Amino acid sequence: MKVYHGSYDEIKAPDLAHSRKNVDFGCGFYVTPIYEQAEKWCRKFMRKNESGVVSLYDFDEQALSALKTLRFESYSESWLNFILTCRSSNDKSDYDLVIGGVANDKVFNTVELYFDGLIDKAEALKRLKFEKPNLQLCLRSEKALEFLKFEGSVKL
Repeated sequence: MKVYHGSYDEIKAPDLAHSRKNVDFGCGFYVTPIYEQAEKWCRKFMRKNESGVVSLYDFDEQALSALKTLRFESYSESWLNFILTCRSSNDKSDYDLVIGGVANDKVFNTVELYFDGLIDKAEALKRLKFEKPNLQLCLRSEKALEFLKFEGSVKL
């Protein structure tokens, strides 16, 4: 499967050392099969007058059976709980790979309202059920990164 990573630089050899904490699925290397989503990830760097680069990879789908994987098919209560656990640095799970929806701007606003206690879980889930998930894969282990092969990049 072709996947993309949006950044300020070409990433030929992804690693976990540069992972940020407190993001959707915890520390890991994030990719998406949706090119436009990777472009959106680049925009935050481009707003800071930095380059935007989309790196392209081939992700060996055999990883799905070889890795300990958590997959969310929709924005659900379990997705919301996992996002909140990761964003508050309380994730103790040992998944190699997490697949699911991106907390994009509109979704993120709902998650933040819930996280801050301004809406309850029922209201958050009601709002999220109308959102079509984008897709991201978070490769959270060195073993997972072995299934990723760099193929090139595009500077935006």
